Amino acid sequence: MRFIKYFSLLAVVLSSLNGCAEVPAPGGGPGTALSPAQMDRVGKRIWQNECGGTVAGLTSWNGGEDFASLGIGHFIWYPQGHSGSFAESFPPLLAFLTAKGIPTPSWARGGCPWPTKAVFEADKNGERQQELRALLSRTVRQQTEFIMARMEAALPKMLSLSKRAADVRWAFDGLKQTPEGTFCLIDYVNFKGEGTSSKERYRGEGWGLLQVLEGMPKSKTVWQMSADFAEAAKRVLSRRVGNAPPERKEQRWLAGWHNRCDGYKRSL
Repeated sequence: MRFIKYFSLLAVVLSSLNGCAEVPAPGGGPGTALSPAQMDRVGKRIWQNECGGTVAGLTSWNGGEDFASLGIGHFIWYPQGHSGSFAESFPPLLAFLTAKGIPTPSWARGGCPWPTKAVFEADKNGERQQELRALLSRTVRQQTEFIMARMEAALPKMLSLSKRAADVRWAFDGLKQTPEGTFCLIDYVNFKGEGTSSKERYRGEGWGLLQVLEGMPKSKTVWQMSADFAEAAKRVLSRRVGNAPPERKEQRWLAGWHNRCDGYKRSL
């Protein structure tokens, strides 16, 4: 894909961003083959999944969370001086856009300026959030490329951490042979992460892309793999909810998460 050619430069940019999601250079392997029209459909489906497909949803702060969620992928942005158990992804997105020559607000090159959800919501129609929504609504293709790059970059680390590396590689490469399988990988890595962070665990068990790939059966054909991925993802997410601390009340989200996974069975 054409975004790969400047990915080494992007990795250098991201290395200076402390506390952000690591985005290493891709480790080889077959490239993702999506047409421009399919890429646009991927971006729209991710936007629909995360934001209801609305411009207003491009700047959000979900209840019970201590960070803003921005863009079609609801990229995480912690307030200045804060960090959490989830990898921060909005600063790397801005670095990605900057590497592509797209101007980004100078005031956004740091921590999230809104310290709490209440302050964020009170400024929903303020100049800065309007500026962000304008930027994010016109860069859907680039945000999709960023998520695709994150998916490609996750493979080497997943393989290095997995005790079932051969099975993970088989599932990853097989899914990439169809547009629908590719969408599974792209959307899930944005949805629940790579599964490689030791912080993203409940009772020692993760819920990211790595865990789903490890839980996939040996599909008979590549066309069956999207449905098998969807069912494996539902099992992983159900396990997450079962392991979650009671105070997080994650059961309330499970039906929506399963519905999103069922969408992986549809044609792209």
